[in-house]
Amino acid sequence: MPEIVPPYLLDRIAESAGPRFPLAAEAARRALLRPPSPRLGPGPLPEQPSALPDAPSAPVRRISDAEGLEKLPGRLVRREGEPATGDEAVDEAYNGLGDTHRLFERVFGRDSIDGAGMPLEATVHFGDRYDNAFWDGERMVFGDGDGEVFQGFTGSLSVIGHELAHGVTEHTARLRYEGQSGALNEHVSDAFGALVEQYALGQDAEAANWLIGEGIFTPEVEGRALRSMLEPGTAYDDDVLGRDPQPGHFRDYVETSDDHGGVHLNSGIPNRAFALAARELGGFAWEHVGRIWYDALVSGRLREDETFAGFAAETLRTAGERFGAESRERQAVLRGWQAVGVEPEAGDDAGADRPAPRSAE
Repeated sequence: MPEIVPPYLLDRIAESAGPRFPLAAEAARRALLRPPSPRLGPGPLPEQPSALPDAPSAPVRRISDAEGLEKLPGRLVRREGEPATGDEAVDEAYNGLGDTHRLFERVFGRDSIDGAGMPLEATVHFGDRYDNAFWDGERMVFGDGDGEVFQGFTGSLSVIGHELAHGVTEHTARLRYEGQSGALNEHVSDAFGALVEQYALGQDAEAANWLIGEGIFTPEVEGRALRSMLEPGTAYDDDVLGRDPQPGHFRDYVETSDDHGGVHLNSGIPNRAFALAARELGGFAWEHVGRIWYDALVSGRLREDETFAGFAAETLRTAGERFGAESRERQAVLRGWQAVGVEPEAGDDAGADRPAPRSAE
């Protein structure tokens, strides 16, 4: 169950926060003990669209309220088209689902998470001071935070976009949530979470802050966000939380058995490659690097146990297919990967040793 707050951060809070943040320490312990929710596997793959021109966006949203219980889905409190309720978490979730749907449909021509009009479900006020947000295979689930370290998770649009993008990955590349392929799974969600926020705000690559989870820390924490795509390892540096441990170069790749092989840690490496390529190209990131990454995600050529090198090669291939083999877009992507020490698989972007594209079932 991919969650926005990584277990290594919850571990740190549970072990070290007691004297300063007693509620947060207890909330982190409960979050770590909570068993994973059952996750439904994706059904047959629908036809996966590549990026298309602007199209109408017509989401179907349903927001439920767990009312402090860890029971899903909760009480339905807002349906598509209904007015704001005045409950901040309900209305932020509703708006965030709409912003995410809008990016995927208008920019990439994708009709919701599954590409076939899947309703967007969310549950807010999950649990007692629950310190996380997650996608469980069917819906977005948001905790309210403990109030000492974390605030409500609906307040960050990049968090909403991140978790819904896990659903897109489930229905496309199905990157296995372990090791390098798991770090790529997390990276893809960070990349599209950032794009959702940038698209909603009309920000270009230079103006964007490239932060994931900005605003979910309380003012008591010395930190800007959970992660920085542009500068991994700099998102927070706090006496209790410690220093952001994400590496930004492949030479510093973390080998660990924790967190499914370090999926949240090592996602910083492809995150930086993406952000560097976007900044080099300038303009709106969803118009170039975003389209390249989306094309790679739906190409059918990615392996479920994909490596960084294989994913890099596929992005070079899709960049060439969309913009041309000698295009500045492809060159920027190549330089992004080189800057983080990832060497694309030799010949892969020309089609060697890639699986044949998966056809729709």
